[in-house]
Amino acid sequence: MRTFALTALAILLAGPAFAQSATEKTGVNSLIGVAPTTEDFVLKAATGDMFEIESSKLALERADAPTKTFAQQMVADHQKTTDEMKQLIEVGKVKATLPTSMTEAQQETLDKLKALQGADFTERYHADQVSAHKDAVDLFKRYGDEGENADLKAWAAKTRPALEHHLMMAEDLNK
Repeated sequence: MRTFALTALAILLAGPAFAQSATEKTGVNSLIGVAPTTEDFVLKAATGDMFEIESSKLALERADAPTKTFAQQMVADHQKTTDEMKQLIEVGKVKATLPTSMTEAQQETLDKLKALQGADFTERYHADQVSAHKDAVDLFKRYGDEGENADLKAWAAKTRPALEHHLMMAEDLNK
């Protein structure tokens, strides 16, 4: 009985520690406008950059000329943001761990994109870019407005206008 009570207490006390990460993962924080934790922000921003870079490299091989121009800028710009965030972590201004791979969902999306060619590829790439940039703008806005690390918060706020421009460019590809 005593073991059960201690286990139940441990579970109850652990809940709040995981709540913010769980709500960020499920999208609840985004819906209510709550800033992610620093660790969640770094994870989402870094994996977002990975997806942008890898999907855009694929577009450089398979897409039409206007899409290739967009994709080239996405590779360059997202590599730049990856390098900037990595620098903040390496110099100790941000206490977080950079992920080494995309999320499972991002990898599945990339794998589906790899299976497409021609107009089907281009259409799916455009849709993925709009979706990814909407998510990125929201993430960077929430952290830039209310983030807990001052250096990362300033960087997120400074970076957001470029992401908003990317979103506008991605939406224009569909016109």
